[in-house]
Amino acid sequence: MKKSLLVLTTLALSISLAACGKNNNANNANAGASSGASSSAPASAAVSGAFSAAGSTALQPLVDQASKKFMDLNKDVTITVNGGGSGAGLSQVSEGTVQIGNSDVFAEEKLKDADADKAKELVDHQVAVVSIAAVSNKDVGVDNLTKAQLVDIFTGKVTNWKDVGGKDQKIVLVNRPASSGTRATFENFALGAKSEDLPDSITEDASGTVRKLVSETPGAIGYLALSYLDDTIQALKYEGVEPTAENVASGTYPVWAYEHMYTKGQPEGAVKAFLDYMLSDEIQNTDVKDLGYIPVSDMKVTRDVEGKVSNK
Repeated sequence: MKKSLLVLTTLALSISLAACGKNNNANNANAGASSGASSSAPASAAVSGAFSAAGSTALQPLVDQASKKFMDLNKDVTITVNGGGSGAGLSQVSEGTVQIGNSDVFAEEKLKDADADKAKELVDHQVAVVSIAAVSNKDVGVDNLTKAQLVDIFTGKVTNWKDVGGKDQKIVLVNRPASSGTRATFENFALGAKSEDLPDSITEDASGTVRKLVSETPGAIGYLALSYLDDTIQALKYEGVEPTAENVASGTYPVWAYEHMYTKGQPEGAVKAFLDYMLSDEIQNTDVKDLGYIPVSDMKVTRDVEGKVSNK
């Protein structure tokens, strides 16, 4: 009897242990599946391919920095980022020579008249707001200019800094080419009209070169996106208002524009993934702000293609 009871007890214990082992194995398998699903999420969303973005040099620092971070996260993606100006970017994406055209202006502002149909083919992705400031050599003796004074300077009516409260020094204009979106933004919202290229002015394609020339040329004045400002040059107040992200967002500082990344038709694959990444919190809350841009979501005002500003 005792022997039978011992056999039965041993058998029950063996069955119990086997069941526990089976349950543990099942739990481990489920845990492995859960972990695998989490780690495979990036793999399932993985993208690959190579594409190019070109255009606005005002937007270039942001796109360049974000593209490097995106490529770090997606090893099978190669992104080439070039400048050239908004006009070039819009033309190239329309022609299909690049997949993203970066622009400081709406496509309708550049591609019009005979090219109006080309603008209709492009899809707008607004990734940030850029503000443009008039900048000068640090030794001109002026830190504020009115709209009227800027107009007089960029139309050649005023040629010496002493006439606007500065030193007795010749004004040297450093301009951007007519195709530049930075120039268009400055002319539209700081000057209120287009300006002609003056015989003695300097014209440069790249914002980085403009900054270098203004910093090194006595009496120089130009204009740059806030993302290019540093302590080698002086950012000038406009009508007494400082060019800051806060003043732009509130609508107090008027010289700003949306940063557009245009695609020809709806984006797909790696291009779409990158544009989604540009609009993600990771980029909008860090890189956008750190580089001197303003997230579109922070703006208290909006601006349409005609330049009309409205409160949100």
